[in-house]
Amino acid sequence: MRGAVRFDRNKLAADSSFAFLGSGEPGGKAAGLAFLQESLGGRFPGGSFRGLPVDIPRMTVLLTGAFEEFIAGNRLRLEELSELSDEQIARHFQKADLPVFLVGDLLALVSQARGPLAVRSSSLLEDALYEPFAGVYSTKMVPNNQPDAEGRFRKLVEAIKLVYASTWFRRSRDYCRATGHALEQERMGVIIQELVGHRFHDRFYPSVSGVARSYNYYPLGACRREDGVAHLALGLGKTIVDGGLSWFCCPAYPRTPPPYNSLRDLAKNTQTRYWAVNLGQPAEYDPTKENEYLVHGDLAEAEAEGSLGALCSTWDPASDRLVMGLSGEGPRILDFSPLLQGGVAPLPELIVELLALAGERAQGEVEIEFALALDPQGNRPARFGFLQVRPMAVRRRAASLEGIPPERILVHSEQVVGGGGIAGIRHVVYVKPGTFAAAATATIAGELAGVNARLGGTPYVLIGFGRWGSADPWLGIPVIWSQISGARAIVEGTLPQMSPEPSQGSHFFHNLSGLGIPYFTVSDPRGIAWSQLERMPAVEDLTYVRHVESPAELRVLVDGSTGQGVIAR
Repeated sequence: MRGAVRFDRNKLAADSSFAFLGSGEPGGKAAGLAFLQESLGGRFPGGSFRGLPVDIPRMTVLLTGAFEEFIAGNRLRLEELSELSDEQIARHFQKADLPVFLVGDLLALVSQARGPLAVRSSSLLEDALYEPFAGVYSTKMVPNNQPDAEGRFRKLVEAIKLVYASTWFRRSRDYCRATGHALEQERMGVIIQELVGHRFHDRFYPSVSGVARSYNYYPLGACRREDGVAHLALGLGKTIVDGGLSWFCCPAYPRTPPPYNSLRDLAKNTQTRYWAVNLGQPAEYDPTKENEYLVHGDLAEAEAEGSLGALCSTWDPASDRLVMGLSGEGPRILDFSPLLQGGVAPLPELIVELLALAGERAQGEVEIEFALALDPQGNRPARFGFLQVRPMAVRRRAASLEGIPPERILVHSEQVVGGGGIAGIRHVVYVKPGTFAAAATATIAGELAGVNARLGGTPYVLIGFGRWGSADPWLGIPVIWSQISGARAIVEGTLPQMSPEPSQGSHFFHNLSGLGIPYFTVSDPRGIAWSQLERMPAVEDLTYVRHVESPAELRVLVDGSTGQGVIAR
């Protein structure tokens, strides 16, 4: 890896911010950061942008050879463990021993690093262009605040073993099967990286986490697709990548108004809870849980902790307007206006610069993840951490939408991700609008998984409501890829009780677009021909889900240059 040095426990203080342990490959995630390491120094002399420090947080990478030694040395066999649950697999891995050569170096690492750490996957398959694996494997945050180095070492080792175990979890096996990869050939690297943020009482989190894309599928106002989009959230980036509520803007035009009809609508669609690392009383011990050391907070807690002032506006009900900052007693709206419009930090301009830099190096469209630490009292220095870069697969192929009789169109949308055409589909699986309930989205996901399994790989069109794949069941249907792996086109419709704005920042969305699965966002109720679907003969009719077979083949046609698309008989 360019810019990286071999880890030396005797030279930690003077060491590079980018070190590696063992032999083998770094994996896709670490390789992407190594790719940009030198470019950051050239683009930002002195390591800052307009006075804001910018860096890749210090990291140590366990190369894939360590994973191979771990598997071989403990005689772990995929064929023997594949029938077990993920929790059982994780417990098998926790009982196994790390290679001896890692022990002394990891103990030296935690002896020096006293802040919270992120232990991230970096497999060989991650961040490939057309077969991405974003979010498939585990990441675990550890507080790293035990008083003795031995205690911190044990927690770090448990986190590494969980990342290793996630290589063989059910979602990983299913995703490999769906993308035509042999899991037996997968190799896992691990990134151990310091977290960007500050301590607020018994919690540690960044002021802002973000995911930015150089290509925006849903531009607003004068913004173009090529101007990009950024999703911002208070606290850890888990809110964004899991498909939760976050703020989005065009970094080139950060003052563009959001697409809401009223402040009440805006308030319903902005973040109200955030994720943080728990530095206080530890929760119940369970090294097999990815969220073992994470806690949820709300905006009132963030305000009390002093982290909200530079990020929000206040809704003044008397005048029905937003006032930048903490003003009066009105509801707090997390719109990041002090950052985007008030000049607290040059965040929009920096995002534009980083997207351009990463795009130049990748020679294409990119997605980046970052974190910003601010201290409202000004007692601690601000810091921008560049956390990840991955390529985006943008398909601009144009299929002709001309000459299709309106009565043969099942779905029409002006907001479609993808490009080109797909033919030969006869099956449609849809969530019934008449029985849909936001409280039942987990049950709906289960019904969909059953239909998907019974279809046995037969391709189908999938239609539902809200954000597909969101971890928040109140924003959409919380499916994972294995539950809908036969879908060849996906439609996100809206209902009065389920109408969040489209999100582009989640891992689920990134993987769908990378795999080339057209994704239709339909906000107009007339965009889905429900009467046609209801007349089709049912293969299955469940409580919430109906599976029908079309008498005629369906065609999925998308103009990738304009974002228009149809699904027609």
